[in-house]
Amino acid sequence: MTLFDEYEVPKELTEDAYDALELARDTGKIKRGSNEVTKTIERGQAKLVYLARDVEPEEVIAHLPLLCKEKGVPFIVVPSKDELGVSAGLEVSTASVAVVKTGKAAAKLKEIIDNLEALMRGEELPKKEAKAEKPAAEEAAEEAGPEEAEEAEEEAAKEEPVEAKEAVEEAVKEEAVKEEAAKEAVEPEEEKVVEKKKPPKKRAQAKKAPKKAGGKKPEQADQG
Repeated sequence: MTLFDEYEVPKELTEDAYDALELARDTGKIKRGSNEVTKTIERGQAKLVYLARDVEPEEVIAHLPLLCKEKGVPFIVVPSKDELGVSAGLEVSTASVAVVKTGKAAAKLKEIIDNLEALMRGEELPKKEAKAEKPAAEEAAEEAGPEEAEEAEEEAAKEEPVEAKEAVEEAVKEEAVKEEAAKEAVEPEEEKVVEKKKPPKKRAQAKKAPKKAGGKKPEQADQG
């Protein structure tokens, strides 16, 4: 947008500005749309004004940079009205937004304003050092209240790293193997008694008595 080409806003600063707007939206107060933004500037309520570069026609917000300079209100030009709408909590795009109450975004907004003033003076912004990623437990503790933070720290302390757990389990297994080997070395092996199977007994064959002649009974023969 040719009306706002006084200086080029670096991509990193733009992203920081979007983040600060979202935080101010959730914890402070913002106004959306050129009419509302104009009122906040005129009343001296605007802390930082956002203007979308891709607004058409640009005359819709062409008066806002001049009004901001007149009232001493800092403003930043962002590349997309769609992204500005999303950051402002809208389902549609918006041409301009004003932060009225900073909420928890006060520190971020101050840093952004300082950087904008440096750009207007023709100074280069210092490069940001890459921040080390914080553990999820620490991030949760920062976002939570004092009591919730203490609970999160206690839970994090209870949870051991996966690698540490695996190392402990492996050590326990090795100790169990050593104990088993020691027992086998001290205790004599039990003698295994092999039961010998006895051969099956043969059945006794019954002797048959010889039959007497005539088929007479023994008593009858004596009587004759």
